[in-house]
Amino acid sequence: MVESNETHLDRVFHALADPTRRLLLERLAAGERKVGELAEPFPMSLAAVSKHVRVLEQAGLVERRIEGRAHFCRLQPQPLAAAEEWLSVYEGFWSQRLNALEAAMKAEPHDKLSDEGEGQ
Repeated sequence: MVESNETHLDRVFHALADPTRRLLLERLAAGERKVGELAEPFPMSLAAVSKHVRVLEQAGLVERRIEGRAHFCRLQPQPLAAAEEWLSVYEGFWSQRLNALEAAMKAEPHDKLSDEGEGQ
């Protein structure tokens, strides 16, 4: 079970690692679109965009629906919640570290800094 969740999370982060795929997700956040419509602003072939969509599908971030010859894509945001949950652990870690650094800097006497500037 844990390994399956880790594999799924790996796929989500792999999908999000590519700027083109992130832009595709942004476009899908506005609503369902045909693959051809998704491909319009990109300087690449429809086949290349389809490969990006396939990676997003494998990560569970996109659902594809086929009507005749048209392929429609829709954003599936649930996997993003799992990624956000994983990242939140590290957000807490870094918040604690930065708070400790701030406290240490406030505890250091300001005179020491001004003394160093006078000797120059």
